[in-house]
Amino acid sequence: MKKSLCLLLAAGGLWANASMAQTPAEVRVAYSGGSQVLMLAKADGSLDKALNSKVKWVQFASGADALSYFASDAIDIANFGSSPATAGIVRNLPVEIIGVSGVIASYERLIGKDGINNIKDIEGKRVAYPPNSTAQYALEAAISVNKLDRSKITLLPLRPAEMVAAWKRGDIDAGYVWAPFAQELESSGGHQVFATKDLQKDGYLIYNNYVVRKAFAEQYPQTVSAFLRVHQQKVDEFKKDPERAAAIVAKEVGAPVTTAANTLGGLEYPTLSEQGTAAWLGNGTQTTDSGIGKALTKTSNFLAGIGEIRKRDIPANWDAAINSRYIREAAEK
Repeated sequence: MKKSLCLLLAAGGLWANASMAQTPAEVRVAYSGGSQVLMLAKADGSLDKALNSKVKWVQFASGADALSYFASDAIDIANFGSSPATAGIVRNLPVEIIGVSGVIASYERLIGKDGINNIKDIEGKRVAYPPNSTAQYALEAAISVNKLDRSKITLLPLRPAEMVAAWKRGDIDAGYVWAPFAQELESSGGHQVFATKDLQKDGYLIYNNYVVRKAFAEQYPQTVSAFLRVHQQKVDEFKKDPERAAAIVAKEVGAPVTTAANTLGGLEYPTLSEQGTAAWLGNGTQTTDSGIGKALTKTSNFLAGIGEIRKRDIPANWDAAINSRYIREAAEK
């Protein structure tokens, strides 16, 4: 009897240890300084609670920085643009796309000074963009679909803060960037000329995605699914009361409420259930032909065309780049 009880207690201890091993002590989540629904979870601590882990929030300035953090094993999950994510995957970073945090509509846009009234007016002008970003991708796509003469445009790679400074000095005529920097350009004499949503009719799906270290996801699959559930909860929270959500996010990121409202409203949010279908990440069997798979193909070909990546490095399929397992599991609960 005592021996059996000891064995049972020992087994229980092993089970408890195994269960505890499924929850990391810390989850390092990278985010840009801009407004996003995930900031609602940072503000109220709900992500820590849902993951049953301490969340270390790591801020970055652009997608290129997020790639550097992944390369140095400094983060576990990040929310950044589809273009740099594609570049990282092609360069064999050990990461995968696990969800879409928001489709870029008016969140990123081209701001121009007086005299630039439409996209064609940027010929002969100095136009800045953040390198290795969805804004760069959108700008180059806009130049292509509108058949502009690229050789007549002076394209300047600048980080967002550098872009604002250059604008105020009079060094640039236009800039393609996201909030809150877009609003800074607008408040300094600029106006919207073009928005990323204008490319949707030409078949461009440009979005922000959640990317995870593969080793982390394999070790803590339940944590990844729980993370995605929190994302959906915060999207629902935003949609239920946009003004309240914008006020919370604005306080969290140190931005005006109008800026936060503009940014949050400038994204489109596919649900977890929608994302586990062929239109988005796929159901696990048609990854390359899924909406995100096709977007990766288009984006990688574009990046190869402008010399950001090598054509020969683009994989034959995206099975190792997109993992819809976690989004489908999150949608079931």
